[in-house]
Amino acid sequence: MASTQFAYRTQKAIGVVNGPPTYEALQGFKRPEGNLRCCTYSPDGKWFAWATQEDVKVVLAETGEIETTLPAAGVHEIGFSPRGSYIITWERPSKQEDGNASKNLKVWKTETAEPVTAFVQKSQVGWNLQYTYDEKYCARAVTNTIQFFEPENMSTVWNHLRVEGVTEFALSPGKNYSIAVFIAERKGAPAIVRTYTVPDFTNPTSQKSFFKADKITMTWNDLGTQVLILTQTDVDKTGMNYYGETNLYLMSAAGNFDCRVTLDKDGPIHDVTWSPNSKEFGVVYGSTPAKTTIFDLRANVIHSLPLGPRNTIKFSPHGRFVIVAGFGNMQGQMDIYDRERNMTKITTIEASNSSVCEWSPDGQHILTATTSPRLRVDNGVKIWHFSGPLVYLEELNELYNVLWRPQPVTEFPLGNPFGGTVVPHASAATHKSTTTPLKPAGAYRPPHARGSVTPLHFKREDEGGASHSYLNGNAPNPLSNLGKPRRRDVPGAAPADKPADNAAPLASPTEDGAGLSKAALKNKKKREAAKKAKELAQQQQQQGGAAPQGQAQGQNGAPAAQLTVDGKPVPTGPSSERQGRDGNRNHRGDRSRSRNNHDSPHRGGPGQNGPPQARRSKSRNNDPNAPAGAQNNKHQRGQSGDVRNHLPSQSSNNGANPQTSAPASQSPSSGPSGPALAPTAATPKANSASPAPGLTLTVPTGVAGPLSPIPGTPSTTEEKKLRGLHKKLRAIEDLKMRLAAGEKLEDTQMKKIATEDGVKRELEMFGGL
Repeated sequence: MASTQFAYRTQKAIGVVNGPPTYEALQGFKRPEGNLRCCTYSPDGKWFAWATQEDVKVVLAETGEIETTLPAAGVHEIGFSPRGSYIITWERPSKQEDGNASKNLKVWKTETAEPVTAFVQKSQVGWNLQYTYDEKYCARAVTNTIQFFEPENMSTVWNHLRVEGVTEFALSPGKNYSIAVFIAERKGAPAIVRTYTVPDFTNPTSQKSFFKADKITMTWNDLGTQVLILTQTDVDKTGMNYYGETNLYLMSAAGNFDCRVTLDKDGPIHDVTWSPNSKEFGVVYGSTPAKTTIFDLRANVIHSLPLGPRNTIKFSPHGRFVIVAGFGNMQGQMDIYDRERNMTKITTIEASNSSVCEWSPDGQHILTATTSPRLRVDNGVKIWHFSGPLVYLEELNELYNVLWRPQPVTEFPLGNPFGGTVVPHASAATHKSTTTPLKPAGAYRPPHARGSVTPLHFKREDEGGASHSYLNGNAPNPLSNLGKPRRRDVPGAAPADKPADNAAPLASPTEDGAGLSKAALKNKKKREAAKKAKELAQQQQQQGGAAPQGQAQGQNGAPAAQLTVDGKPVPTGPSSERQGRDGNRNHRGDRSRSRNNHDSPHRGGPGQNGPPQARRSKSRNNDPNAPAGAQNNKHQRGQSGDVRNHLPSQSSNNGANPQTSAPASQSPSSGPSGPALAPTAATPKANSASPAPGLTLTVPTGVAGPLSPIPGTPSTTEEKKLRGLHKKLRAIEDLKMRLAAGEKLEDTQMKKIATEDGVKRELEMFGGL
């Protein structure tokens, strides 16, 4: 039975080791040391080559003996043709003495080290030539052209495929000579992938166009009949993925089928790979926890595996087993599935910090490695049996590369993989005996939440948590609910879906004022008091009654009410702080006049059954001929504290008409707080209606004086003039204080200060100074 083999490259050496069951170093191989930049096997497994600073060494992989040496210095990349007949090297681009670029891509014959040809290849991405499976043709891409050569005669171009805008191509590995080319998006036109048959380049055999394709990866199946196209954008405009948006397409080389592969989970596509039988492929996709699905040649779902933190899928060389793993920033768990047993899960292997994962050619062992520079500690090689146990371990310092020797599966018949006994190497047994298994720590939980059930919103989707979703490219905030109070959740504690039987019910902010601030509670009480006052006013209006005589009258005879709720007075006018700021400016009724000195129906005047507003526009045209009744109403509004919720006016006249609104001096009766208006046609006789429950009406007291009239007393033109002059004088004093403090005033303000003497003279004329 043939033996497997793997090679590794560290910072200072290269080693070749035989695989299971011996795990011994290759006897005839002399380990090179020094600055070794790269190493690789030929696809057929016959040759093994590595590059030093001076040359390239080629050895027989079976024996380890050096077969030939290529005189190529400074090589950074090495490649082989499919059958190992040719070796290709790539060096960094440089210029010759004449200023021309040097030919840094060179082709050699492997056995004789004879140079075949050389090209200028500036980019290291896609640097290598692509060969057909039998090495009959090879191809390379230049500007807008794919050049084809015959390996035996590479001095001239055998044929070429001219495609405007072509950036990448993939030659089929199958027996049918097919090629897929990619044309990127340009000037609003979509990206295109076309397939051609070599050498018939007249018409494409199939074509697929699509948008959102800044980058592309084309993967043929082993038979060369179908190709998978993985597209990616640099930026995801929906904001769902930081690394761009990905899509997957399937095309057949014959042109009889093409489609977009439908993936039922939002998020990026992590990995795509063909099965060795070329009849199915696996995809790992979606936001973490990702979903893994196996599709057939028509992109129909065959198997869907459970969700989990996974981003890698690999089929064994025989196609019997499948690895679904999570590497990189994940924990390194590998799930092994048996394809022939309806994707039954065999085991889960913990390979933490792994950056390399490959099946061995025998289809029963898995090689994992931790390499530099991704992780510079714990570097080494581990080999696992597919059933779970570790069978080999070798720790290495700064490991850069490790790879299996390619060998055909015909040399390793699978038989019954579950029948044999797994015998681990001594290194694995020693590691197992000296290593204490670490207990999974899990996520941090605060002390008060330890030992309790994990809430659903802290669990992954594969653990029973809520599914991951986005809204317009942004994750919704679960703590906000359209301004509603958020529910208090303790991280790490079980969700309180149902309160305990003896627990007190949670009070809503709208019930009994619980959860409200002081200002919100105060406004709430005002609204309730205003609502009760409105209900009482409507009740009195329906009964057709007026305020009882003997009470202080408000607007048009309506009583000025002091509102109390549950025996406590509720302020309905301006707050004491506002009154303190206003000083003597509590007579605000003079601001409710319009330009023609009529009460505005929108300001709660006689023409509207509604309260006057707390803030009113200043009068610009004080008509001295206005009726006393209208002026009286104005003073009553100012004295009553600008109550925002008054009883509605009994008058339906929009203007202050003296014929319909009698002056207060005609009142034949007065109450304990001052005179009251007698019932007129505009003010019907009051009906003794009882107040609503919980609402008390009290009469405020006033202070007599020329600037503070008692409700019900007439307001003359002289008093109004005096108030205006006093107001002007206060404004002038304020400006003088600002000017004395060094503040720069405007011209209009300076002119206003100059009118101080005139204002004082007018006050002396009226006797108000």
